[in-house]
Amino acid sequence: MKIGNVLYPVSDVERAVAFYRDGLGLAVKFTDGGRFAALDADGTTFALAGPAEDVTGGDPAASFKVPDVAAAVERLTAAGARLVAGPDQGPHETRAVLRDPDGNPLIVYAPR
Repeated sequence: MKIGNVLYPVSDVERAVAFYRDGLGLAVKFTDGGRFAALDADGTTFALAGPAEDVTGGDPAASFKVPDVAAAVERLTAAGARLVAGPDQGPHETRAVLRDPDGNPLIVYAPR
């Protein structure tokens, strides 16, 4: 299990990219227009999700890269998580959104 990224929902991806790039010096790894951006925070991906990619309802969340999303969802729900959405095919990955037993959001995903 690996943290693939830390996801922050934002209202304006371009503005948020400029803020974190210029304010913290994070390097831009990838952008998908106003939908999504990935920045490098010294080896950890800091992801910015625009309204079309906000899968957590506005809550920041850790995203865990897993080999099998369905299997991870099964294990997590058996351990007490609540499935919120998915597994769904996103534009770049298969993902599911869950809430842990304390209500914190987490995402599990696998590249397509």
